[in-house]
Amino acid sequence: ESDTNADGQLDFEEFTQYLRAHEKRLHLMFHSLDRNNDGEIDVGEIQHALHTLGIDITLEEAARILQSMDRDSTMTIDWNEWRDHFLFNPLHNMEDVAQYWKHSVMLDIGEQLTVPDEFSERERSAGFVWRQLMAGAVAGSVSRTGTAPLDRLKVFLQVHGSRSDKGNVLSGLRAMVKEGGPAALWRGNGINVLKIAPETAIKFLAYEQIKWLMRGSKDGAPLRVQERFVAGSLAGATAQTIIYPMEVLKTRLTLRKTGQYSGVADCAKQILVKEGVRAFYKGYVPNILGIIPYAGIDLAVYETLKNSWLQRHRDGSADPGVLVLVGCGTVSSTCGQLASYPLALIRTRMQAQASVKGAPPVSMATLFRSIVVQEGVMGLYRGIAPNFLKVIPAVSISYVVYEHMRKVLGVGS
Repeated sequence: ESDTNADGQLDFEEFTQYLRAHEKRLHLMFHSLDRNNDGEIDVGEIQHALHTLGIDITLEEAARILQSMDRDSTMTIDWNEWRDHFLFNPLHNMEDVAQYWKHSVMLDIGEQLTVPDEFSERERSAGFVWRQLMAGAVAGSVSRTGTAPLDRLKVFLQVHGSRSDKGNVLSGLRAMVKEGGPAALWRGNGINVLKIAPETAIKFLAYEQIKWLMRGSKDGAPLRVQERFVAGSLAGATAQTIIYPMEVLKTRLTLRKTGQYSGVADCAKQILVKEGVRAFYKGYVPNILGIIPYAGIDLAVYETLKNSWLQRHRDGSADPGVLVLVGCGTVSSTCGQLASYPLALIRTRMQAQASVKGAPPVSMATLFRSIVVQEGVMGLYRGIAPNFLKVIPAVSISYVVYEHMRKVLGVGS
């Protein structure tokens, strides 16, 4: 940071310049914390400063923070103690720490029900947000295309259950190739990729609006975890409501037999003519209900893993490294998917059911009961094996492509 002439060496002039700039920043921070201007920071001022950041701590916790800097045991921190404590320590801005832990666009395992990440005002004004979302959309497209055969097999098993001749993964993939050639493995992938961009954009814009309504102002402290869950779930529901017809088309195109539809437009036309407009919202209720367990568990697990890592590595680098980030994101998304899987299965079956125009639709409760009666509780988890098999390749591909796209789009700069 201080190597201003970029010669790979830190000379005395550059070093003193760094110290002056760093000390100036520390001085401004010290004065912003010292509310009564007595030249010392006490326990109450530390507690108040954290409260304004949306972090509520007890006086005991504030005292422990103060004691870590208080060398003369006066239970106050003067300017010298403050400066000496921070001058040679890496002083991470909370925004810098938070930047590494943005995961909602980084990993794509086929579902986009995660709660959007928080972005600072600085990131928004620098155009960082849209570049980050674009990098995530490209990564998701490549990832979904790479794992499309397993996704198609999952949909088959969800819909046909025990009656399917695609009993295990290998025989299922072989049967698909036999029916329509190698290209049949990628049926439905086009629209699955096509819906990433509008869904990401709508969800982010909806999240920002909901956040603004909850906070009452465009600039304010970041939302707390429980507020993020509510805002994220509502934003996810908004995005799903708008793009849901694409979800129905994806399921129908994935399950189609050779020659059944000539393309997306033909599929939409046939559904409209034979089944009416309502067919484009089949399975909508279980889909919306599925957002709550998915988003809630994903967010709770991710925040827990993130906080436990930050607790253990308080003094280290702000960058947790690839394995930690990918590991936390994968575990949280998988837990969320596992919790909402029965609802996802019922949604897919309802989407797949071709009905006569005007006929009463099959209810979610009826379908749920019939699956449990005919196939047992495990019937609600049909297709989960290929679903789990695609998690590691999907995460790996999306992370590698995402990192490459970040460099191309200049997100990190």
